[in-house]
Amino acid sequence: MTETLTLVVATTNPGKLQELRELLAGLAVELRSLVDFPGMPEVTEDGTTYVENARKKALAVARWTGLPALADDSGLEVDALGGAPGVHSARYAGPSQDSAANTRKLLQQLHNVVAERRGARFRCAIVVAAPDGGELVCEASCKGRIIDAPRGTQGFGYDPVFLYEPARRTFAEMSSVEKQEGSHRAQACARLRPRLEAFLRADATRLNR
Repeated sequence: MTETLTLVVATTNPGKLQELRELLAGLAVELRSLVDFPGMPEVTEDGTTYVENARKKALAVARWTGLPALADDSGLEVDALGGAPGVHSARYAGPSQDSAANTRKLLQQLHNVVAERRGARFRCAIVVAAPDGGELVCEASCKGRIIDAPRGTQGFGYDPVFLYEPARRTFAEMSSVEKQEGSHRAQACARLRPRLEAFLRADATRLNR
């Protein structure tokens, strides 16, 4: 019988945990969250790239829990804004602001910008880190366009204004299953899947020596 391997996701968000469980379904891996490991110190995401931020979070959680950990960092890059908000996507309107404020600022920045210059992409980096510093890194992106006003009630963050061109709908107008077919996080997880179990088994072997 195949042994189930434990992987801690660097989040307390049940929605993100469930999404990752769906994306990694079928693997002999049990995903747990930081809810199961209370007291974890907050990690400052001050990296200049998505990989740096994800690596910092994953390694901190792995060392805190003594188990392999997965962290992701993602952001929205808009052509007309020179790639902004980028790694600052979650704090675009300020550290104390929410997703609605971030979206309002984005639309204000794009006021009077024509559709042809509203090209954008979501990028995602996933890092799985072992307590000893070993790591797996997977990155992916998906292209779209920023529309003039929010549409849809699903998803989170910038989803209501990100038009996913192949579907001609925003991510917020798509079901979770539809979004997973092309989203940046789904593509990163697809690249992670073939490598994850072997990495976790190698880590378990090192710990048991």
